[in-house]
Amino acid sequence: MVKPTDGDDDAAITPDDRDFVTALASGLEVISAFDHEHRSMTLSEVATRTGMNRARARRFLLTLQALGYVARRKRQFELSPRVLSLGYSFLSANNYHSVVQQGLEALTERTGESASLGVLDGLDVVYAARSAARHRLMAITLSVGTRLPALYTSMGRTLLAQLEEATLDGLLEGVTLEAHTEYTLTDMTAFRAEIERVRRDGYCIVDQELDSGLRSLAVPLYAGTGRLLGAINISTNAMRISEQQLREDFLPLLLEKRDQLARHMQ
Repeated sequence: MVKPTDGDDDAAITPDDRDFVTALASGLEVISAFDHEHRSMTLSEVATRTGMNRARARRFLLTLQALGYVARRKRQFELSPRVLSLGYSFLSANNYHSVVQQGLEALTERTGESASLGVLDGLDVVYAARSAARHRLMAITLSVGTRLPALYTSMGRTLLAQLEEATLDGLLEGVTLEAHTEYTLTDMTAFRAEIERVRRDGYCIVDQELDSGLRSLAVPLYAGTGRLLGAINISTNAMRISEQQLREDFLPLLLEKRDQLARHMQ
């Protein structure tokens, strides 16, 4: 007879315990099966890597697909960008959030400008942490949970540049770029070239493409283990801070803070 565990017991339960949720464990196992060497897999490959039979692996893959965490192209399955939204839950669940918040506030104190952390959810960038400067940059109020279109923001483009080409192709399929200002990049060929430049150079500057007067700089933020946590940025007023100043003065500060944060997050 399996003995139920006490909910207040600090001891870890085992798969034999009544409180162990096998379905949840199997779903997480399927997600974990995807890694650097297995970015895209068939049903049979997922079943083999998880040790499940095909029917069981199929049920979990289709459930994760229905929830938006797995994408499917013909016979191939892969994790969708929505998995990155779990990063905010991870930051909030342990001291990463406080570490990131302190880092953003340090950037604001040093530059006088707003600094943020964003994660990718589909074609939206979601604000997961923010340190706001006293001056207002946009007509809308930016705060944790705010969503902005990733295509026209520095954090969004930075995160899109971290994706595998196949995943990026799937996201951009059928997308039409819309002009939000006179500066918005609306040609998809030029946009893809910009994403490639961001991937190559490791940073992104977006100049007034979403909102007139808003100029921003972003870099990707990885944990020490190499896991992508999001992107951090500095947002400025185009009348006050030039693009050259962003690149020459602010980029070194942002990279320095990014590296400091990565050392504290394993």
